[in-house]
Amino acid sequence: MISLPLPFEAGALRDYALRGTPPAQPLPGIRFNRIAYSAAHVVADPLAAIDPSLQCAVDWDATMAYRRYLWSLGLGVAEAMDTAQRGMGLDWPTSLELIRRSIEASRDTPGALLASGCGTDHLPPENARSVDDVIRAYEEQMEAIEALGGKLIVMASRALARVAQSPADYERVYDRILSQVREPVVLHWLGDMFDPALAGYWGTQDTNEAMNTALGIIAAHAGKVDGIKISLLDKDKEIAMRRRLAPGVRMYTGDDFNYAQLIAGDGFGTEPTHGKSDALLGIFDAIAPAASSALGELAQGRTERFHAILGPTVALSRHIFQAPTRFYKTGVVFMAWLNGHQKHFTMVGGQQSTRSLLHLAELFRLADAANLLQQPELAAHRMKTLMAVHGLE
Repeated sequence: MISLPLPFEAGALRDYALRGTPPAQPLPGIRFNRIAYSAAHVVADPLAAIDPSLQCAVDWDATMAYRRYLWSLGLGVAEAMDTAQRGMGLDWPTSLELIRRSIEASRDTPGALLASGCGTDHLPPENARSVDDVIRAYEEQMEAIEALGGKLIVMASRALARVAQSPADYERVYDRILSQVREPVVLHWLGDMFDPALAGYWGTQDTNEAMNTALGIIAAHAGKVDGIKISLLDKDKEIAMRRRLAPGVRMYTGDDFNYAQLIAGDGFGTEPTHGKSDALLGIFDAIAPAASSALGELAQGRTERFHAILGPTVALSRHIFQAPTRFYKTGVVFMAWLNGHQKHFTMVGGQQSTRSLLHLAELFRLADAANLLQQPELAAHRMKTLMAVHGLE
């Protein structure tokens, strides 16, 4: 049995004995009956001669290896999203290089599903003077990604949230962008719990009115919209919006609190996309084997087994995404380090410092309880190393 002392509260250590149960293994050759994107993190280069608070350095080999790992499990990759620290350390030039490398890697991986974030983050919000500035920024990134052959995820724009005066401004921007795209895109509605700069998106603080605006835009361009990902951490709002989507338009759940229930669905209505959610989730990066295994069971009609595998991961996800939710990336990278997918616990922008040791110790216990520690001895060794750095040897 593996055990180690862990902090359970400030100043108090208690021995913790690992369960050490390995993750459920995906069934070979099973095709999912849900589309499932994992918003993938980037692996920082800890040896780069940079100032981490001002510059970005990526370990490209490790970053691409993780994407191949996700594809090997049948999961899609949502590239250069907020999980990759887009707008929180990962700049646009590095994001475009990341997208380019992922597109090239996907071509060498049969069946690889990939879509990439298109935003306005190269336009600092304080420099945006008009809606036209936002449109030009979106068009610049859209052109660059499509020139590489990429599929677009149209990300929410901080600059648009700053300059828009009404829902009509959002309608103008999205009408312009959607009229130009080469293939159907995924829209992206990120709540202000993930990014405070996006408060009042769609031109109002009223979520129901915001939903009406977004649904109106989708209905006007249904042939250009594959789906919409919403991250409001409110399952009832997601279900209400899902039921009102134009026929054939998918709801991609971004709810890292209630994903199991939302993916399983409720079978509402005669339109298939109204009764269930597909997925575009940051937590799938951290729980990839369980997500893949559970989705395989769901595809076989074994819903109870789906919930038995995925249900225990929800407590971990709620912990990783607890307020301040925007710091969830730290927990995602911590899981990758514990499970041996990268050699260090270092993040772009020094973001590994955004969560406390107490938070990470509880994350470790919840990961063990959810059967997500792929190499328990390695995970315990790395947890002990982290504690030593914090003066607990």
